[in-house]
Amino acid sequence: MRIGELALACAVSRDTLRFYEARGLIAARRSANGYRDYPADMVQLVLYIKTAQRLGFTLGEIGNSVAALWHAPDPDRAVTQLLQDKLNLIETRMTELDALRHELQQRLGQRCPLNP
Repeated sequence: MRIGELALACAVSRDTLRFYEARGLIAARRSANGYRDYPADMVQLVLYIKTAQRLGFTLGEIGNSVAALWHAPDPDRAVTQLLQDKLNLIETRMTELDALRHELQQRLGQRCPLNP
């Protein structure tokens, strides 16, 4: 499948696909004339990348996990674990941010430490 066909099937731009390829998230074979040729299962991978981004995963996180997920004997279990790990990280960050908010609220009524 050519880049335009893949872009249309995944509702992304050709530039997005080129960016994903440059980041190593997807790969294309090159035909004799230099055109990118993607396998049909690349649609599934690009849609996964889009969904993962929407769920808050960075492209770096996606790149670190996509090969393992793609070749996992039980992809459902692997994705579930990945989602659980991300949820745990978010919950930890929320706790840290709540503590930071509380500290900032307490400091609002205090004198500036830079004033003599």
